Amino acid sequence: MTNYSLRARMMILILAPTVLIGLLLSIFFVVHRYHDLQRQLEDAGTSIIEPLAVSSEYGMSFHNRESIRQLVSVLHRRHSDIVRGISVYDENNRLFVTSNYQLDHSLLRLPDGSPLPQGLTVTHSGDYLILRTPIISERYSPDESEVTEAKPADNTMGYVALELDLHSVRLQQYKEIFTSTLLVLFCVTIALIFARRLMRDVTGPIRNMVNTVDRIRRGQLDSRVEGFMLGELDMLKNGINSMAMSLTAYHEEMQHNVDQATSDLRETLEQMEIQNVELDLAKKRAQEAARIKSEFLANMSHELRTPLNGVIGFTRLTLKTDLSATQRDHLNTIERSANNLLTIINDVLDFSKLEAGKLILESIPFLLRTTLDETVTLLAHSAHDKGLELTLNIKNDVPDNVIGDPLRLQQILTNLAGNAIKFTEHGSIDIIVNRRAISNNKLQIEVQIRDTGIGIPEKDQSRLFQAFRQADASISRRHGGTGLGLVITQKLINEMGGDIAFHSQPGNGSTFWFHINLDLNPNAALDIHALDALADKHIGYVEPNAAAAQGTLDMLSGMPIRVTYSGSLNALPDDRYDYILLGVPVAFQEAFALPQAVLKQASAMTDCLLLAVPCHAQVNAELFIRNGAAACLIKPVTQTRLTPLLLEHCSESHVATSAVKHSDRLPMTVMAVDDNPANLKLIGALLDDQVQHVVLCESGTQAIENARQMAFDLVLMDIQMPDMDGIRACELIRQLPQHQYTPVVAVTAHAMAGQKEKLLSAGMNDYLAKPIAEEKLHALLLRYGPNSGMLLPMPLPEPAIPRTHPDATFDWQLALHQAANKSDLARDMLAMLLDFLPEVRNTVEEQLAGEAPEGLLEVIHKLHGSCGYSGVPRLKKLCYLVEQQMRSNIPPEQLEPELLELLDEMDNVTREASQFLK
Repeated sequence: MTNYSLRARMMILILAPTVLIGLLLSIFFVVHRYHDLQRQLEDAGTSIIEPLAVSSEYGMSFHNRESIRQLVSVLHRRHSDIVRGISVYDENNRLFVTSNYQLDHSLLRLPDGSPLPQGLTVTHSGDYLILRTPIISERYSPDESEVTEAKPADNTMGYVALELDLHSVRLQQYKEIFTSTLLVLFCVTIALIFARRLMRDVTGPIRNMVNTVDRIRRGQLDSRVEGFMLGELDMLKNGINSMAMSLTAYHEEMQHNVDQATSDLRETLEQMEIQNVELDLAKKRAQEAARIKSEFLANMSHELRTPLNGVIGFTRLTLKTDLSATQRDHLNTIERSANNLLTIINDVLDFSKLEAGKLILESIPFLLRTTLDETVTLLAHSAHDKGLELTLNIKNDVPDNVIGDPLRLQQILTNLAGNAIKFTEHGSIDIIVNRRAISNNKLQIEVQIRDTGIGIPEKDQSRLFQAFRQADASISRRHGGTGLGLVITQKLINEMGGDIAFHSQPGNGSTFWFHINLDLNPNAALDIHALDALADKHIGYVEPNAAAAQGTLDMLSGMPIRVTYSGSLNALPDDRYDYILLGVPVAFQEAFALPQAVLKQASAMTDCLLLAVPCHAQVNAELFIRNGAAACLIKPVTQTRLTPLLLEHCSESHVATSAVKHSDRLPMTVMAVDDNPANLKLIGALLDDQVQHVVLCESGTQAIENARQMAFDLVLMDIQMPDMDGIRACELIRQLPQHQYTPVVAVTAHAMAGQKEKLLSAGMNDYLAKPIAEEKLHALLLRYGPNSGMLLPMPLPEPAIPRTHPDATFDWQLALHQAANKSDLARDMLAMLLDFLPEVRNTVEEQLAGEAPEGLLEVIHKLHGSCGYSGVPRLKKLCYLVEQQMRSNIPPEQLEPELLELLDEMDNVTREASQFLK
C-alpha cells in the first residue's frame, strides 16, 4: 500500500470533492443545454414548416409552382441562418418545387415506396435535421354534415421537407461546454488557493514539528519547535518543547550518572588489574607447586617402589625355599601387604602422570575376550571368598581382535569390579559387554558392572569421582583404599575416547557403565572353521544362577553346538550328551561337599563332564576328576577357557589338529631385516621352522645389497632403523628389476590407528605387528607362499597370550610364549637383553648427568623391541612410555622421573633374570 504524506492527503481531500462536484454540475448543465438548443431548433423548424404546408395547399391544388416557389424562397431567405433548403413534393413523391437546387434532394425525399407522412416527422442525418409534414387539402372539413358531398379517400396532396443546419447549434453547444470548463477550472483554482493556504497553516507547522522530533531522536536535544501556530497545533508545539526540555534534563542527569559510573568502573578496573597481577603470580606459584607436587609424587612413588619390588621379589624367592608353616604364613602376609602397598603406590603414580598429561596409552593388538577373561579370573578369588557369584557375558557380535591398551582396560575393569566386590556382601556381580557401534576399522564397546551391594547415598554420588575422596569415611576405614581408583578409571576412560556413568540406590546395589573406543585389527588371522568339529555335538548345561547361566548361554549360542539348559541336574532331560557343563554353586559348603552321587549321575549321561567351580573349590579338582569329571574350570565360564576344553575332548578335533600341523617347511626364500639383534634372532628362529631358506640383515643397506644379488619370495622389513628406515629401503628394493613384484611386509611395534593404511600407501604389501606370534607368521607365509592361490587349511585359534600383572618384572611363561615355546631360544633372548642393558644404562646416565648424549631415542627404541620377546612387561611398558613422549617432542630433561624409574626396573630385571639363568 502506497504511503502518502500529510500534504498529499490534504491536497487530495480538498481538491477531489471540488473537482468531482464541478464536473458533475458542468456535465449536467452542458447535456441539458445541448438538448435544449436542439429542441429550440426543432421548434423553429416546426414554426416554419407547418405554416408553409398550410400555405402550399392552394398552389398544390392548382399546380401553381410559382406561388409556392416564391413562398419557400421568402422563408428560406428569412431563416437562412438555420435553413439549408425547403422542398415540396407532390403526392407521387416527386419534387414539386425547392428553394435550393444545389442540395442533394435524395436526403429530403422519402424513400421509394414509403407512405406519405401523416404528421410532422423529424429525422437526423449527421449535422442536419430533416423535418417533413404533409400538405392536406382543406376541401373536407370534419364540421361538415354527412349529407354533404362524400369525403375523398385521401386528402394528402404531398409533403413539405425542411432541412435545418445544426452547425449553428453545435457552435452554441461548444460555447456552453467551454463556458462550463472555464467555470470548473475557476472553481478548482479557488479550491487550490484555499488548500495551499490551509496547508501553509497546518502541514507546515506539522512538518516543522516532525523535523524537530527527528532531530531530538537523533540526539539534538536543544531543538525546539518555532513559529506561530493556531489552536491545537500550538498546544502540540508546547507539548513537544516541554518533552524536549524533559529529555534534556534526563540526558544531563544520565550523563552525569554515566560519568560517575565510568569513574567508578575505571577505579574498579585498576583494582582488578592489580588483583589479576596478584592472581597471575599466585597461579604461577600454584602451578609451580603442582609441578613440584607431581614430581614429588612421581619421585616418591619411584623411590618407594624400588625397595618394595626388592621386598616382593626376595619374599617370593624365600617362599620357594623350605620354611616352617609359621614362617611361610608370615612371608605370605608380608607379600600381601607389600602387594597392597605397591597397588597404592601405583595408583598415586598413575594419578600424578594423568594430572601431568604424561600417561600414554599403548596401541597393540590383543584379544578382547582373553583380556577380560584374565581380569575376571583374577577377581574371581575375592568374589568367591565372599560367596558372591561373578559372571561375564560378552555378546557374540562383539569382535575379539582389536587394537588398544589391554593392560589399562584390565585396570579399569579391575577398579570397577573390585569396588563392586568390596561393597557387596551377598548376591552377585554381573559384567556385561555389548557392542555399541562399529564402522570401518573403529569399534565402540559398552561395559556394564552390576552389583547387589550397599549402594551409594545420593548425597555422596556427586563427589564419587573426586580425588582422594570416598563415598563414606566409615567405609573408607573399613575397606581401605586411597580414593584414587575411580578418578584414575574416569581419566583412563576419557583417554580412550569414552565416558563413564552410574546409577545407584542405597540398599539396591549399583550399576556402573562405560564405553571406550578401540581399533579393529585388520591383520588378525581368523579361522572360520575352527569350531566346525562341534557342529554335531550336544551339550547339557546345568547352572542354578540365572545371571551366570545367561552369560554362558549367550556364549554357546555363537557356537555350532546344540544346547540343552536346566537349572538343576535332576531337571535336565534324560538323554545322552556329548558334553555336560555342570555349574557348581559359589556357596563354600556346597562347593566342597559336592556329592559323589551328583558326579556319578552326570557322568552316566556323558563321556565328557566339565565342572565350573568356584576358586576355593579348585583345590578339589583332582578329586572331582577321579570321581568322573573330565576337567574343571574356574567360574565364571568364558569362551577363552571353555572352547579349548570342548575341542580337546572332541575326537574329530584331534584329526583336524593333526591335519593342520605342517612339519614340512615351505619352499620359500625369505629375507628378514631388523636392526635389533634380539628381534632378528627370534624372526630367524621362527622362519627356520617354516621356510627352507632364510636371509637375515641388520640394516636397510645390507638388505639392498642382498636384494641385488638374489631373488626373494618375501621380505620382512623393520620400519625404524638408524641408517635407513624400512620405507626408504622398500622403495630402493622395488627399483630392482627382479623385485618389482616381491611382497614386502612391514614389521613394526607401532600399531597406531591408520598405521596400516600409511604403510600400504608407502609401498608395503602387508603389515605384521610386534611381538610376532608364530601363528600369525605362519598365516602370513601361507598368504604369500607358492600355493597362496590354493585353499589351505586354516590353523586352530591361536592360544591365548599369558598375561600377568602389568607391573610384573619378569614372567618366564610370557617369555616362553614370545619365543614360540622354545626354552633355549627364550634363554638366548633373555641373555641378549641382559647384555644390552649396560649400554642402555650408560646412555641414560649420561642424559641424567646433563650431557645430552646422541642416539638416546634409538637406544630406547631398540630396548623396547628387545623387551617384546623377553617376558619383561613392566620394562617394556616403561620403554614404550619414554619413547612415545620423546617422539611427542618432549625434551629428555623433563623425563627425569621416567628415566630414573627405567634404571631401577633394569636393575630389577637384571636381578630376577640373572637368578633364573643360573
